[in-house]
Parts: sequence; C-alpha cells; structure tokens
Amino acid sequence: MLVPAETTIEPTVKTAPTGSESYQALVWRRFRRSFTGMLGLVLVCVLLIMAVFAGFLAPVDPMLSEDSFMPPESISIHDQEGNLVMPRVYPIVDSEKLDPITFQPISGPDYENPRVLGFFVTGFEYKLFGIIPSTVHFFGSTDGKPVHFLGTDKLGRDILSRAIYGSRISLMIALTVVTIVTAIGTTVGMVSGYLGGAFDTWTQRFVELVLAFPQLPLYLALTSLIPVTAPTNVFLGFVIVVMSALGWAQMSREVRGKTLALARIEYVKAAIAIGATDRRIIFQHIFPNVMSHVIVAVTLNIPTIVLLESFLGFLGFAVKPPLISWGLMLQDTANYSVIGSYPWILAPVGFVLVTVFAFNALGDGLRDAIDPY
Repeated sequence: MLVPAETTIEPTVKTAPTGSESYQALVWRRFRRSFTGMLGLVLVCVLLIMAVFAGFLAPVDPMLSEDSFMPPESISIHDQEGNLVMPRVYPIVDSEKLDPITFQPISGPDYENPRVLGFFVTGFEYKLFGIIPSTVHFFGSTDGKPVHFLGTDKLGRDILSRAIYGSRISLMIALTVVTIVTAIGTTVGMVSGYLGGAFDTWTQRFVELVLAFPQLPLYLALTSLIPVTAPTNVFLGFVIVVMSALGWAQMSREVRGKTLALARIEYVKAAIAIGATDRRIIFQHIFPNVMSHVIVAVTLNIPTIVLLESFLGFLGFAVKPPLISWGLMLQDTANYSVIGSYPWILAPVGFVLVTVFAFNALGDGLRDAIDPY
C-alpha cells in the first residue's frame, strides 16, 4: 500500500527592493506623511490656478457696477413651491412694500426672474493668459446675467470676482519680492560667510544697519514719496522695490549662518586642500546644501509679504485703482458701522487667511521633510 508523501509548503518571503533612494525621493516620501504639508501644497496649487485663470473662474466682470452693498445670493435647488429644480439664484430686489420703521423698500428674492446656474457658461470677455480672447467661464448664470455669491461692495462691484482677480496682484507682489529677496540674500550670505575676514565684518555691519530700521514706518515713509498722480505700474514697481530692499537682510543672515557651518565640513576642507577655486566650492558644495534651507525660508516668507501687502493696501500705500488686490479691497472695512451693516465685505480676509495658512503649512511640511531631526 502506497502512502502519499507529505508535501510541505514553504512560505514565500518578500524581499524589499534593493537600490539607493535619491535625496529628492526621500524628501517627498517624508513630505507625503505630513497631512498639513499636503493640505498646504493642495491649497497653494489652488491659489496659483486661481491667479492664472482668474478670468475663467470669475463669474462676473470685476469692474461692473450695480447696486451697492448687495447681500450675497445663495444657491437654491427649489422653486417657490418647493419643487426640485436646476441650481439657481434668486436675485435680491426691492419690493413695493416699505419698512414701517425706516420707510425703506423691503428687499427680498425675486422668484419671478430666477437666474439658472451652470458650468462653462458664456459671460464677459477676457483674455486667457493675457493673449487669447474668450467669453467662457467655469461657473455662472446660463443667461450671462451677473450673480453675486459674496455680495457687492460700496460701488456695486462683485466681491468674489474682485477677490479672484485680486489674487493675481497679491500673489504676484509676494512671489516677485520673495524672488528678489532670495536672490540677493542668498548671494550676499554665501559670499560673506565663505570669504569671512574684513569683507564679512563690514557686510554684517551693513546688514545690521538695515535690520535696525523700524520696517513698518519706513515702508510708509518711502511709499508716501510717490506722487499720487504717478501711473499705477510705477507705483506697483516702487512698492516691490521698497519691500525687496528692506527684506533681504534677514535672509542674508540665515544663509550666512548655514554657510559658516558648511565651511567646516570635511569635503569642503578637502576641496580647498586640492586647490579648488572659490567659485567651484560655492556653487558645487555650499549652494546645493544651502538650497534646502532657502526653499523652506521662501515658503515661510511669502505669507509675511502677503500680510504686509494687505496691510499697506488697507492703508492705501500699496496698490492704486484700477488694479485690484486683497489689501485694496479691505479699504471698505475701515468703517466699523459699515462692517456691522454689511459683514460680507470682510470676504477678502478669508482669502488672505487661506493663503497665509497654505504657505505656512507647506513650509512646515518641507522643513520636517528636509530636516526631520
């Protein structure tokens, strides 16, 4: 009688893939673990898309004026009888009835003339990327009539559309200033920290002199030198120059400290010993290692510039009409009685807060991913 042989099943062991992981892949793997970092990255991408495609995303012409301080119009999917219908907006109009106390016309939704909403509708004309004329908008009324999801300001202009267009100027100022500050601060910091000696001493005394000035009063004083009749582009350019001239010093100090630490590492000393030129050492050994710190500093400096532009715009020292920025829109909130009666004019504050949170979250995520210790 044959007895079947026992069969043994050997467990399969999965071996991890071999190979070295690049530094960029390691940083991305660490960054993906950060929820706030990924959320900040998504919000930053949304803000940049909003700025680039402002004309496509804005439902109303930002320069169109209607009734002042119109309240936000809510989206409804029911008609007056409660039946389910396509998404629509019932415009707020004045009725023939008068308020018994103020004797002003009572406002209410106009159920007789609804504005049906839809995607990829036809509206006001704009230029996509500043070149291609188009009238297609991502969202709005199907008949091309204006809808005000965040209400209107004191001149009857749509707040949502102006906030979308304002992201262009606010983010453009922030990105331009940060680019200039990073270029100047990184160059001065690396050269000063690497060369040392008398050059480093005098450079740091000048940096300390720049940092010693009270920045906010100096901003106001310098921007007030521009004539009121100056063109808007000249005023905008001068504001960028002033912000850049006063912002590079702190970046220079941080990069100099990083350079001093890198100059003591063995591979830098070895490069000096074999006779490598200063230019090669700076660009081949110091600059790549400094960039990780610079990238984080850039993402954390952008919210500061956005807040500064909003504050200066609120005071009237940043952007002049017809340009649109978040700070310029906040000038309508200078009167407390206006805020109490028309609270929706504070909507640009929400855009500023989201921008500040997005870049701060992105910077924190990058900092933890680049230097987890």
